[in-house]
Amino acid sequence: MTNANLSTIYGPVNSWRLGLSLGVDLLCVGSICSFECVYCQLGKINRVTTQREVFVSTAKILNDLQNSDWQKADVITFSGSGEPTLAANLGEVIEKIKQITHKPIVVLTNSTLLYDKEVRRELLKADKIYCKLDAWSDDVLKRVDHPHEGISLETIISGIVELRCEFDGFLAIQTMILRPPNDFETEKLAEIFHTIKPDEVQLNLPTRPVPHEYFLETRGNSVEFENGFTQIKTIPKNELENIRLKLSEITKLPIITR
Repeated sequence: MTNANLSTIYGPVNSWRLGLSLGVDLLCVGSICSFECVYCQLGKINRVTTQREVFVSTAKILNDLQNSDWQKADVITFSGSGEPTLAANLGEVIEKIKQITHKPIVVLTNSTLLYDKEVRRELLKADKIYCKLDAWSDDVLKRVDHPHEGISLETIISGIVELRCEFDGFLAIQTMILRPPNDFETEKLAEIFHTIKPDEVQLNLPTRPVPHEYFLETRGNSVEFENGFTQIKTIPKNELENIRLKLSEITKLPIITR
């Protein structure tokens, strides 16, 4: 059960992409995801699943919204304690929050449930969707994202492509670049981006500390490194820029870094 004193709404927090972003956490009963990414800012994922259900009632979320500073936000962002598309009331909550706030709705998704037609239908209510895509092979997917059984790169890519065809809003790809092994394949990643044809590709580095256990405070805020956190090794920014330039040259897509 959800702790009644724990709000499903957090922020607004400053986002380099979105301005002042008010977070909505549909999973506010623990960390719940279909991935266990090595760089996850939440730390340990307590429940790894692809099963959709209602984790927090829509009524509680709307009550928490009314008790928040939502008027100050530029956008309302669905992210929180894991993968928001796992929440079976996602579409209902998006619709009701839009009616109350008239603010742009952003959803951050790891793309694993986009093969589901109902999930895509609910996401069509959003204004912007940011789809995670970290891998260019199933081996890399398993090494970086540690997906739930049954999730493959093919199902992820095909789901994003379906969403791209159906969604009239802004669709971006978010790719986390770790310290690449010798098999880093820029051309293969570029081919995937070209197939999807997103409005934008964002290349990110894992600069946030990774807690050893589930740490709710990191769902929207940066925290200081301390005991109990790990620093993920990554590449220098000049190497990231080289990757960006090469991907941009091949795909002709808008590719940005922070």
